Amino acid sequence: MRRHQHDEVPDEVHEHDRGLSYDLPVLARRRMIRLLAGASLVPLVGCSADEDTTGSAATPDCAPIPEETAGPYPADGSNGVNVLKESGVVRGDIRKSFGDSAGGTAEGVPLTVTLTVVDADSGCGTPKKGAAVYLWHCDREGAYSLYSEGVRDENYLRGVQETDEAGQVTFTSVFPGCYAGRWPHIHFEVYDSLADATAATAITSTSQLALPKDVCDTVYATEGYEASVTHLGSLSLESDGVFRDGYERQLAVVKGSTDAGYAANLTVAV
Repeated sequence: MRRHQHDEVPDEVHEHDRGLSYDLPVLARRRMIRLLAGASLVPLVGCSADEDTTGSAATPDCAPIPEETAGPYPADGSNGVNVLKESGVVRGDIRKSFGDSAGGTAEGVPLTVTLTVVDADSGCGTPKKGAAVYLWHCDREGAYSLYSEGVRDENYLRGVQETDEAGQVTFTSVFPGCYAGRWPHIHFEVYDSLADATAATAITSTSQLALPKDVCDTVYATEGYEASVTHLGSLSLESDGVFRDGYERQLAVVKGSTDAGYAANLTVAV
């Protein structure tokens, strides 16, 4: 079940995602599911990141994407700011701000993100055509548009798309930075339809995509990501407050280069 955000939002970048106390309810629920699965009381099946992302065939290992906090910067109306009802939010290229915003463009290493939404009840064999995905993440400096100091007048790195016949959406973006206390990640919400998404109602699933360490190391060695090197050095997927209880279903397959850009792929079972 989706949890609401608090009304007050901290200004500091390093306070993104509330911390451990905010995430404990979700973490406890996921640990309980895993314990039950180990006792053969709950069949744990899933769509892992290294499997086929076409959603065209069922797999014996299929389970819904883990539910995670949306953090304090979703801009989905849950904490006052709502970008989902703005004209122009339905788009594939999310690098630029739109509408009445300041009109800035997020800089960084190019990244495309493809999510394949599939029906978990079908064994991940049925694509969810006509569903919708709202995706957002921080910029190269670790700041979130609409919230963080210096980019409150921007709404870049946020967008909504409807899934195609293969259950897929692809967003053109930039590789997010790493800020203090959190492993590099991308937020997303899945809705049953585009109408639900743009009305900011009836969220089906809220989760986060994790980015692989080797790719992060390579990207953060480039100009503009200097602060990310320091932050990443004190983190690991195993110690991250969101991913430390298991990230196998959230770790994207990422390929490419800093010159040509990267492509991240993840199958999302709902």
